[in-house]
Amino acid sequence: MALNFTAIDFETANGSPSSPCAVGLVKVSAGKIIDSYQTLIQPPYPHDWFEPGNIKIHGIKPSDVVSAPSWETALGEMIEFISGDDLMAHNAGFDMGVLLASIQTIDAEIPDLRYGCSLLMARKTYNLESYRLNQVAYAIGHEEFDHHDALADSDACARIVIHMAKRHEVESLEDLAKATNQTIKSLRPATE
Repeated sequence: MALNFTAIDFETANGSPSSPCAVGLVKVSAGKIIDSYQTLIQPPYPHDWFEPGNIKIHGIKPSDVVSAPSWETALGEMIEFISGDDLMAHNAGFDMGVLLASIQTIDAEIPDLRYGCSLLMARKTYNLESYRLNQVAYAIGHEEFDHHDALADSDACARIVIHMAKRHEVESLEDLAKATNQTIKSLRPATE
């Protein structure tokens, strides 16, 4: 199976998409999980404040990120880990929004990456009452994970994509996108 991608999940400090405070990445090669990366992040200024509601969701407090890498450092480590893979995220609009907004906040170059959305693909694959990450994960038998932990959520996303590829009997991310009437999109805005 040529199913290769990196699943990604962000947690944010507040309502701004430019406030990543944690990221989890899970690398899939030939349809198998082979590696992972996670880090807490100091959100970039001026988006570096923490909303009590966000803390309640993910449990990350300002004191937890004091010695964490800056967004610039974390971004470099993430790009190195991704190493040109296509990205998959459950509700990619949120995670790609965080990635793009945070890159633009520090005036960094937008990397040449592509991405797909496991949430949209799941809607075309399963018949569920809810397509939230935890509900889809439970439906495929992945019940033991710490929802709203960035690494656990990216791992669940990776397992969902692998399960969908098997269910649709496809060998690649492109074929899975076609089977679910989705597209693998470019992270870079079309104007570039």
